[in-house]
Amino acid sequence: MEVGSVCVKIAGRDAGLVCVIVEKIDSIYVMIDGQTRRRKCNIAHLEMTGKTLPIKKGSHDEVKKLFESEMDIKITDTKPKEKKERPRKQRKSKQEKEETKDKKKPAKEKITKKQEKAKEPEEKSE
Repeated sequence: MEVGSVCVKIAGRDAGLVCVIVEKIDSIYVMIDGQTRRRKCNIAHLEMTGKTLPIKKGSHDEVKKLFESEMDIKITDTKPKEKKERPRKQRKSKQEKEETKDKKKPAKEKITKKQEKAKEPEEKSE
């Protein structure tokens, strides 16, 4: 596992895509770039192809040029999503609040068991 080694990703959403090691982070993780997203990756998720590219720590554009010139692999760039303004909930005016209060049905009276027992003797006495 050296900088410039060409690999195939075998796990995750980028599985089956060709990438190159751009930087070695530690004994387990490396930074990859290529057809995959530029990101940190576990070396257990990579399969070496045996090819190497003359890469130094560089930008995505340099890696893209090397892939196209030496390996005949076209890399497509994705555009980030446009940020849309989140719809905000608008407050009701005082009139609207009063109107909704007027429209509500009055709540039924809740009778507890004690109140029911208190009413029963009154009804029997009549």
